[in-house]
Amino acid sequence: MFPFKNNIVLVRHSSRNLYLQLCDQIIGFIKSGKLPPSAKLPGSRKLADDLNVHRKTVISAYEELISQGWVETIPTKGTFVTGSLPIVNPKNFDKPYQRAEIKKKSGFSFSTRPHLIRKLRNRTDQKALIVDDGSPDHRLAPMEEIAKVYRNITKKSYHKNLLTYGSIHGNIELRKILVTYLNQTRGLNITVDNILITRGSQMGIYLNSQLLLSAKNNIIIVGNTNYMTSDNTFEEAGGYIEQVPVDKQGLDTNAIEKLCKTKRISAVYATSHHHHPTTVTLSAERRMHLLQLAQQYNFAIIEDDYDYDFHYSNAPILPLASNDDYGNVIYIGGFTKIIAPAIRIGYLIAPKDFVDEAANLRRIIDQQGDPFLEQTLAQMISTGDIQRHCNKVLKIYKTRRDLFCSLLKEKLGNYFDFEIPKGGMAIWAKLNTSYNWDTICNEAEKLNIQFNTDWRRYDNDNSGHNGIRIGFASLNEEEIYEVIERLVIVFNKL
Repeated sequence: MFPFKNNIVLVRHSSRNLYLQLCDQIIGFIKSGKLPPSAKLPGSRKLADDLNVHRKTVISAYEELISQGWVETIPTKGTFVTGSLPIVNPKNFDKPYQRAEIKKKSGFSFSTRPHLIRKLRNRTDQKALIVDDGSPDHRLAPMEEIAKVYRNITKKSYHKNLLTYGSIHGNIELRKILVTYLNQTRGLNITVDNILITRGSQMGIYLNSQLLLSAKNNIIIVGNTNYMTSDNTFEEAGGYIEQVPVDKQGLDTNAIEKLCKTKRISAVYATSHHHHPTTVTLSAERRMHLLQLAQQYNFAIIEDDYDYDFHYSNAPILPLASNDDYGNVIYIGGFTKIIAPAIRIGYLIAPKDFVDEAANLRRIIDQQGDPFLEQTLAQMISTGDIQRHCNKVLKIYKTRRDLFCSLLKEKLGNYFDFEIPKGGMAIWAKLNTSYNWDTICNEAEKLNIQFNTDWRRYDNDNSGHNGIRIGFASLNEEEIYEVIERLVIVFNKL
């Protein structure tokens, strides 16, 4: 008989009950072939004595195994491993029970997507200064206000309906609030039928790419250079990317027009307010030209307005969607930049027929978002909490921008070519061609500065920019001074 006494290890102070630990190990012996089908198990009294546990523990374990179909009881004969189980080649009996190691290699084939792989650096020091590509400072998030509103919502009995399945278009209260909010702040003219709530802008980009880039019409125009994640998303959907130049006025719409005359274009992706990564704003002339081209050639404009609220020099320029008279613009945005990256609430604005189709597609990957968080956000917009927070951090980020740019110009102006951005959370810094970013990042890491290499590489896209987005918003003033001082040391070593 199998030596249970020597192979079963029970941990009495574990949070898992002893009888379940016994079940787990007997199942493991069956799966590994150590206990073959029809093998007899010891009586409950004997096994209890061998393991020094109460007999009821063994009886409970056997009952659980019987209910799961692993063992069966034959009257007057005893308890046996179920005879109909498949035979498994037995493994080594020398070692006591151990849970199977986590598998590192699959036992099946699947498709891989090399274009989605990004090389990430390990964060070796928790005190390292992280320089991202333009993220908000999560330390400024209005956590107390969010928690207070969220708590109040969960206490209301009539909000229990938020615990069940809701509309695939998103929380209706948030959609209603957004109608007023976006019409007033973005100059849009929409109703609730034009809004789909998403889990951030990235979901909006994904839904757009899946619906617009069909096998017959899969050409999408982007800037050279462009937001890397959107490019990856378009390629994943089977899209073919055509690049056009980006200058100080934004996307070159004359180049777009030339492509339209020779190819059937499905969509143009535009970050019109602050182009990603270069931060330039699409000029009024080119905005009107792009809208005319979209109407003439029947393509969609995916307008990713990821940081509309952060403009420092003057009032933000209204989005393309505010002048869209023919239903060509799909407008996406969200609250990630305003609040914090973990607040994954965004919106997709488009004609009703497209919104409905996007909602149907979203259903198969994510039935709905977070109804409680969406209700919380709706209430915070309604009471003005979000607007007040936005105004607060806008002043903070402007101060950080001014400090960062002045220090970078003063201390490292010989190494970088950049313009002070009119808005956003990052600068577009082009490195002197005598240097390369790999060397800079490696040397900076030795001084505990870690650039976000997941997003940084724009110097290898054949654009010749040798550029990088350097975020300033997530660094406080003390950290900005420290980053600049350490970078001065880096360049002095080269």
